[in-house]
Amino acid sequence: MIAIESRAICVCCLLGFSLLGTPKISADTITVAVASNFAETLEAISTKFEQQFPHDVVLVRGSSGRHFAQIVNGAPFDVFLSADTRRPQALVDAEVVENSKVKPYAIGRLALWSSIPTANKLPRERLVEGDFNHLAIANPRLAPYGKAAMEVLENIGLASLIQSSSENTLVYGENVAQAFQFVATDNAELGFVALSQVINSVPDEEYWQVPADLHAPIVQSLAQLTDTEAVKQFLNFLTGSEGSLLLRQQGYLLPTQN
Repeated sequence: MIAIESRAICVCCLLGFSLLGTPKISADTITVAVASNFAETLEAISTKFEQQFPHDVVLVRGSSGRHFAQIVNGAPFDVFLSADTRRPQALVDAEVVENSKVKPYAIGRLALWSSIPTANKLPRERLVEGDFNHLAIANPRLAPYGKAAMEVLENIGLASLIQSSSENTLVYGENVAQAFQFVATDNAELGFVALSQVINSVPDEEYWQVPADLHAPIVQSLAQLTDTEAVKQFLNFLTGSEGSLLLRQQGYLLPTQN
């Protein structure tokens, strides 16, 4: 009888130690600094991620340049999703993050959008024919989408025409989200925006999907700023099959598709 009780106590002890040794799934908050062009896409990806993992994702939207400055000054972000490759690489150069923690996650696409449709005239025709007063683009000195837009104008022979014309003027936004707002509020008849901003919400005839060969690839890179298990799970999800599917649905190319 004593032997049986002793054996029972030992089994209970082993079960207790086993339970104590089982790792618990803890919920963490992941704070992501995200470029304005990618914010809506990341919101959809984050929603899917939160359905499968116990973590919360907090998005801080803004320009890549502003996020870069905040990170250099110690802002407590876990991940930086930039609209370019230059700023994540600058974080490596500044020894804020290791080179192995930086990699491309998407390639952006441009669209020319008009929220004021003209009968029987598509946005590209209006651009070529000069049928507009204002063309909105992101500032090419600050935003990769603006730089790409200027390359498109140069490659179709319109940069000098628009820059020298008093009637057809460029309206610069701080970033591509602001360029989108200029068109959405009718302050510009046409605007170069991110394809992701219009592909699922605007009728096909209201935008022109700019061919990728008219500008240099808009490669977007991320920087992993902290090394928690939650952050690793989030980045694996972003670059995995489900995240990649959502990227494509939102008009992005994967880095391997370029």
